Amino acid sequence: MAIIDGKLVAKTICDQLQQELITLNEKNINCHLVIIQVGDVYASNIYVKNKQLVSERVGLKTTIKKFPETITQEELIGYIVELNEDHSVNGILVQLPLPKHINESLIIATINPNKDVDCFHLNNVGKLWTARKTDVKIKPCTPAGIIELLKYYKIPIAEKKAVIIGRSNIVGKPMASLLLLEDATVTLCHSRTTNLHQICSDADILISAVGKPNIIDETYIKQGATVIDVAINRDPITNKICGDIQFEKIKHIASYITPVPGGVGPMTVVMLMKNLIELTKIQHNL
Repeated sequence: MAIIDGKLVAKTICDQLQQELITLNEKNINCHLVIIQVGDVYASNIYVKNKQLVSERVGLKTTIKKFPETITQEELIGYIVELNEDHSVNGILVQLPLPKHINESLIIATINPNKDVDCFHLNNVGKLWTARKTDVKIKPCTPAGIIELLKYYKIPIAEKKAVIIGRSNIVGKPMASLLLLEDATVTLCHSRTTNLHQICSDADILISAVGKPNIIDETYIKQGATVIDVAINRDPITNKICGDIQFEKIKHIASYITPVPGGVGPMTVVMLMKNLIELTKIQHNL
């Protein structure tokens, strides 16, 4: 059994991005990300701060624009339109969730697809399912980070059976698309899936994004499988951070496994910065 070290891989990619940024700077091209935050939600404050820290580590420019929770939908859309037209801004990120009076889908649709660092815009989502692998320049951050982890550890993907538990637009669905682009055979499971144990126990690669503490035990795991735990939960008994996977019971069965924390989490923000650099290249026809 080998533990997949997300912090190590994230640092490696950060180093690569720094070199790419140096090359762009030599051409007088800068990368500028604007993060929009509405309200003062504790979790959002942490996520935004983490993005700012990684951005600074890579050497990217990041502007954080905070609005009160009372901002109207029309005002927020107006600001995004201004950023769309601002050539000094290469990437736009709206921190979710938004207050209930604001339509998140409409806000995402307002962002210029060529500045959509989260890869949430329908144009970019559509490319994941319709374009050739070489045409997909930006990818949803968490699924893209998982692919990078698998490749870093030289874990075979092509021709392998990959099972994903969870069908969210942020992880499950785009994860299926990226695995298909890598020639895996993919099964996407969800709350209405029958025979979940049987399906999972046949997986060469099992990816869990359920969001329920320790829900996956050793009975779900095939001997020698690669197990990726996307979730960040809090154990109701110990109050410690945990994932969906019962790590201690599964680590002796899996060939590779991600810990929580320290596995998938560090990759998400780094892939966001990778998207920003890719978008900047697109905007400058590079």
